[in-house]
Amino acid sequence: MEKDYLQLALGTFNQGKSQWYGWRKDWTGEKRMSYENLILNDNTATMPTEAEVNAKISELQQADADMTTKKATGKQKLLDLGLSEDEVKALIGV
Repeated sequence: MEKDYLQLALGTFNQGKSQWYGWRKDWTGEKRMSYENLILNDNTATMPTEAEVNAKISELQQADADMTTKKATGKQKLLDLGLSEDEVKALIGV
């Protein structure tokens, strides 16, 4: 299943305020869960700009890409040290 980066990003804003955002019932666009349909459920919360949300999404996606790269290079280093594929899989699950 693909990660929902929009919701992950939104969760980083307004920390300490649970359920600070929701989605319009009379939504527009292709998807209900999109920035254009975002609403505040908590009047003490601050609505992040679309640019801020997009920047956080990019940051989260980059962190995932970096982790994938690190797993691959780490696996290769273990193989280069002489471990078998089965040993590497037992150690790191890849």
